[in-house]
Amino acid sequence: MKSTPAKIYEQYVRDGKLNGDAEQRLVAGYLQSLHDALTAAPPKGRIIRKLISAHASDVPRGIYIWGEVGRGKSMLMDMFFSSVTMTARQRVHFYALMLELHKHIHLLRKKNSDDPLKAAARELAKKAKLLCIDEFQVTDVADAMILHRLFSILLEEKVTLVVTSNRPPEELYLGGLQREKFLDFVALIRNRMDVVELASPHDYRMEKIKSLKSVYLSPLNKKNEAALQDIFIQLCNNAEPGKTMLEVQGRRLQVAKACGKTACFTFDELCGKPLGAADYLTICQRFDTVLLSGIPLLSPENRNEARRFVMLIDSLYDNHVKLICTAAAPPDKLYPSGDGAFEFGRTVSRLIEMQSESYLSDTTVY
Repeated sequence: MKSTPAKIYEQYVRDGKLNGDAEQRLVAGYLQSLHDALTAAPPKGRIIRKLISAHASDVPRGIYIWGEVGRGKSMLMDMFFSSVTMTARQRVHFYALMLELHKHIHLLRKKNSDDPLKAAARELAKKAKLLCIDEFQVTDVADAMILHRLFSILLEEKVTLVVTSNRPPEELYLGGLQREKFLDFVALIRNRMDVVELASPHDYRMEKIKSLKSVYLSPLNKKNEAALQDIFIQLCNNAEPGKTMLEVQGRRLQVAKACGKTACFTFDELCGKPLGAADYLTICQRFDTVLLSGIPLLSPENRNEARRFVMLIDSLYDNHVKLICTAAAPPDKLYPSGDGAFEFGRTVSRLIEMQSESYLSDTTVY
C-alpha cells in the first residue's frame, strides 16, 4: 500500500509517536489532496489529455502552512514530501534557498546574463517541480524585493510550492524597507496558494523540553550521548533532520544537523574551531534550541576552546536560546582550577539558570 500524508500521520498516531491532533489532521487533509493531485495517473488518450490540459490549471495550487512554533508544520510537510514519488522535488529551508539563490544570481551577473534572476529561477524549476520551503520568514530587503518575481517565474514553470511559516502572508516583512512593493508577493500567495493555519493549542516541542528530566546530561558516556540524540529526534517531531548553511559576514557556516528551529552540534564544531561572536549570534538568530554534545573538562590547556565556550553560552543566554547538552562534569566542576577558573563563575551561573523551569518555560522572542 502506497504511503500518503494522511496514512503516515495515522500510522504515527497508532505507533504512539503522536497523540492525534484535530488541527494537524486538518492540514494533513490539505496535503493529502495535493498529494493526490500530483500523483494522479495521467488520462489515457492524446485527445483527452489535450482537452483536459486546455482547461486545467497549469499547476496544482500549492499550500502555505502557518502557525506558531512547535505545532508540527515541518513534520507534516516532511510526511507529504516523503510520500510524493516524483523525482524532480526538493525540500529546503528558506534561509538556505535564498543563500544559494543570491549566490547563483551573483555568478550569472558575472557572466553578463541578461536576466540573472529569471535564469536562476528557471534552473531551480528544472530541478524541482515540487519545491517545499520550510521556515519561511522575510527580514532581508534583498530577499523581499525578489520574492514576487521568483515565485511568479516558478509558477510559470509549473512548480508546485509548499511553504511553512510562523506568520500568515500579511505579517511577513512587517516594517521592512519598501514593504509596499512586497505586498504584490502577499497577493500572489493568496491568489495561487491555499493558506492554511495550523492552529493547534499545543507547543509540542516545548512540552517535550519541559518534560525532560534533565537538559544537562553528565558525565560523558554512551548512555548520555544516546539520550541526547534521542531528545533531538523527539524535538524534530519526527521530521527529517538535515544539513543547512548559515551566512556570517560573507562567509559560510555549515550546520550538520538541523530541523526547523532546532540544531545539534558537537563541542568541537562550535568551540574547537575559530568561531566568534558573529557566528554564535547568527546561530541564535536562526535557532531557538541548541543541542551540544561532548563538553569536556576545561582548563588553561584548552583555554581557546574555553573562551569560545564562554562566548557561546553568553550568546545563547542573552538571546534566550534553550540549551540541551552532554558534559564531562556538572557546571561548577567543568573548569575546576587554573587561570580562568574564577572568571568561569559567570558561565557556571548561567548554565545552572538555563536548566531552570522558568528559563525553559519562557518563550519570549529576543
